Amino acid sequence: MDLGLKDRVYVVTGATRGLGRASAEALLAEGAKVLLTGREEKTVAEAAAALGPYAAGVAADNADPGAPARLIAEARSRFGGFDGILISVGGPAPGFAADNTDEEWATAFDTVFLGAVRLARAAAEALPEGGVIGFVLSGSVHEPIPGLTISNGLRPGLAGFAKSLANDLGPRGVRVVGLLPSRIDTDRVRQLDALSGDADASRAANEAAIPLRRYGTPEEFGRTAAFLLSPAASYLTGVMLPVDGGARSGF
Repeated sequence: MDLGLKDRVYVVTGATRGLGRASAEALLAEGAKVLLTGREEKTVAEAAAALGPYAAGVAADNADPGAPARLIAEARSRFGGFDGILISVGGPAPGFAADNTDEEWATAFDTVFLGAVRLARAAAEALPEGGVIGFVLSGSVHEPIPGLTISNGLRPGLAGFAKSLANDLGPRGVRVVGLLPSRIDTDRVRQLDALSGDADASRAANEAAIPLRRYGTPEEFGRTAAFLLSPAASYLTGVMLPVDGGARSGF
């Protein structure tokens, strides 16, 4: 199946590792050109070099109000266009309701929530018909995850913003989609398993609750993201797609 990604230009934030990196790899494998971002200049440069000639990297912090315009301008300068963005940010500090400080909440709001909103607004202004804005959110949009109180508070709000944006941009032919990963085998999820004191037991218990009885791979997530961002998904907007092996109880 041809996803129609050849020579299309995407910005992928948080793309030096984890789900952002896997998504950038999948887009590139289908012929897209990708401007990837991360906070550290060295890791961004290394990731871009590893991904080949159709990848470029820019160090940027999602919390920086100037980052959205700079990234879109850089994508156009490097690759001659701008067709979409995948907004992926690192997870906020773990903790239960009584654990997280005001500072942790404020930091997470700036990076996870407000930074994503700014990026999406800037992309919405710049994208042509057929463009797409994607958000990497979390299964916590539907079901709170124990030990991730800040994420449980912020991710559903971002999903609501994304749905509102989809309604606003639909008449222009610009799509907005969300991906809701749950137990994907990344460093972040392995760290969460370790919080219990017995990472192996925690993983076994989590896998037993997933209908497919295993964690997903970053590559599986990346392929799903590439499809949703592609012209092949041209009639999908406003969707929040769980990528969780069936873990969500509702339908």
